[in-house]
Amino acid sequence: MAGRVQKEPIRLDDAVAAALLPPRPVRGHKGTFGKLLVIAGSVDYAGAALLVCTAAGRAGAGLVTLATVESLQPLFAAKVVEATTLALPEDDVEEVDPEEALARILDHDHDALVVGPGLKPSLSMTDLIRGLLGPDEDGEPVPAVLDAEALRSLATVDNWAADVAAHCVLTPHVGEFLRLRAADGVDGAKLGDLVNDDARRLAAARDAARDWGQVVVLKGARTVIAAADGRAAVSPFENPALASGGTGDVLAGTIGALLAQGLDTFSAAQLGVYLHGSAGEAVRARIGDAGLLASDLTCELPLVRRRLAGLADTSAQGR
Repeated sequence: MAGRVQKEPIRLDDAVAAALLPPRPVRGHKGTFGKLLVIAGSVDYAGAALLVCTAAGRAGAGLVTLATVESLQPLFAAKVVEATTLALPEDDVEEVDPEEALARILDHDHDALVVGPGLKPSLSMTDLIRGLLGPDEDGEPVPAVLDAEALRSLATVDNWAADVAAHCVLTPHVGEFLRLRAADGVDGAKLGDLVNDDARRLAAARDAARDWGQVVVLKGARTVIAAADGRAAVSPFENPALASGGTGDVLAGTIGALLAQGLDTFSAAQLGVYLHGSAGEAVRARIGDAGLLASDLTCELPLVRRRLAGLADTSAQGR
């Protein structure tokens, strides 16, 4: 199968998701279940960082650390309860010093990254993001989820994918996806309807994943997950209740937690999308198509995971 494109995508369901669950050994400890570093948030988008951290904990990460510029660390430290914080050096107020910040991050022990939700746009942040994802003299960079400002920053850099050494999951909505493809010289008009046409969404995500050499999660109804080798999966969920601010931050934290627990990027993206979508369905069943808050999802994530784990146990006993 090596080098061959999988023609039909995986249709995500309970059985597929249950088979992807990372193990939870009964004698495990915090370190066993992964250390996630989240680089997110700004004074105007503090909620994005908090949602990522909460979702990561609810999705099973053992330790979550929020890295933010040092002038905002007291604000975030007062808001996060289970997560710890890491201060990033600044050149100016809310302007990260990319070299000093990179050194501090690389000195921090973590298994995976989430980068982008709620970050303040700046050239210095773009430099930091490129440094985090580029080659590491001490080995391969840790895997990363790239969302929101991380995606917008990369779209400003010519041939950005060639400089990314880390294994990444990119989680763009359609607008961010088109911006990234425009940076590649791809005419968005020729891609067709990426909101309503599922065939075009699948083809576009696969092409981008191949060109970038990364896993792409094209968000929206029936979210598409595509890998660089041609594999793809499609979520079954079409849920208008999820069309509210912050739900993408919950998804980023969920996938990041699964990376920290040792899943590869394609598996983490599939399971993260399914956990997130299933949580949304559970909230929708209670309140309907409108009124869902992103924070409603976080409490549902471990309940969905418990249900899937029960299915996995039943399947294992039946073999």
